[in-house]
Amino acid sequence: MADIDGIKQEKQKNFFTDVPQAAPGFFLKGSHQYDWGLKNRLSKVFNPKDGRTVMLAFDHGYFQGPTTGLERVDQTILPLEPYADCLMLTRGIQRSVIPASTQKAIALRASGGTSMVSPMEEWEGEIDGKKAKFARPGFEPLSNESTALNIEEAIRLNASILAVQVFIGSAYERQSLKNMTDLVDAASRYGIGVMGVVAVGRAMARNSQYFRLATRIMAELGANVVKCYYTEEGFETITSCCPVPIVIAGGKKLPELDALKMSYNAIQQGASGVDMGRNIFQSDDPISMMKAVRGVVHENLSPEQGYEMYNDLKSKG
Repeated sequence: MADIDGIKQEKQKNFFTDVPQAAPGFFLKGSHQYDWGLKNRLSKVFNPKDGRTVMLAFDHGYFQGPTTGLERVDQTILPLEPYADCLMLTRGIQRSVIPASTQKAIALRASGGTSMVSPMEEWEGEIDGKKAKFARPGFEPLSNESTALNIEEAIRLNASILAVQVFIGSAYERQSLKNMTDLVDAASRYGIGVMGVVAVGRAMARNSQYFRLATRIMAELGANVVKCYYTEEGFETITSCCPVPIVIAGGKKLPELDALKMSYNAIQQGASGVDMGRNIFQSDDPISMMKAVRGVVHENLSPEQGYEMYNDLKSKG
């Protein structure tokens, strides 16, 4: 606990951000010693030509219901499917909407258990002999997740990777880490990957120090890929000290140019891809935005070039 106790200061650290991590014999960071099946599945998620991915996330319904842009997945998401490398979704949507003929990699949501309307923990007590209501400080009901499917289901659905939410610093940190490690144990027997998703609650800081901690813990405990948010400061230290690929979450809806800038900066600072949802399916022109994001991630377009592509495609309708 030296860092937490202040014995080792931040300025003394060396993240070697200018030295890429070697992966002899395979294109993907930290994956060169896996067996054939897992490498093959990861090669479907990440393009072997550049080691990058554009994941389309539309698993929001598992706790948000029919959020804006996902009221009808068959109408809003299926037109985007040809332009994604990987589809991040729930098993219910996969079975009911996604054609079995798809050739896209599947990132299957594997944790859940609470919704946005889950109540805060409250109880009644007394103060100075008077009845009062109390709420647990910092309590995060959304962090109270469990695994939502077993490995046999993942095999039946031909998942390339399983996505599990992890809540570092929350009331249910240990439980969510146990969810992840249980999935790692089960999935590794069949060559299926596990992506640890850094969940950030209201009480958690979205800064590089927090994400270095969270991403490293998940990688150390066996996650094959980690998903986290982009930070304006120090993001290259997050990607450098995480020994497995990092993909960034798109997060809340941003103006198109800002979303493209975030994608570009993350890739330039060591991310292996993006996992975007609202910044694509809530865009004024989702297909054009999807193509622009691909241009930035796979074709090394600048944000401005990507935005020009977006506007040009949008104008052509």
